[in-house]
Amino acid sequence: MTFRHLTKIAGEVVEVTQRRLPSPVREPALRVPVCFEPHPNDDILAEGWESDILGLFVGPPHGEDPGAAEPLPSQILLFLENIWDYAEGDEAVYRVEVRITYLHELGHYLGWDESDLEARGLD
Repeated sequence: MTFRHLTKIAGEVVEVTQRRLPSPVREPALRVPVCFEPHPNDDILAEGWESDILGLFVGPPHGEDPGAAEPLPSQILLFLENIWDYAEGDEAVYRVEVRITYLHELGHYLGWDESDLEARGLD
């Protein structure tokens, strides 16, 4: 599957997922960009992340002042070729995993820690 096609599918999944969010969550969700990348770049890997990571939230969480300490704007990164590999080439599994990964990273943007994500079934 080409990266272009993976991006098209992921964009559809994220859009549908956002429309289904409860209003208090949907509003901030629509403000944080979602970027599609094939794999994590060298800078991300240099920070100690595994090469097969599915997604990553970078930047300050919603409601926090970015300040001078945070050089990146808030954004959600989805690593589509990693998700495709995780789904073992199954489009239905890929769609589910894009949704789960997006919601997991959105949770980080909303300031939820790993236990909050686990409680919501997004771990």
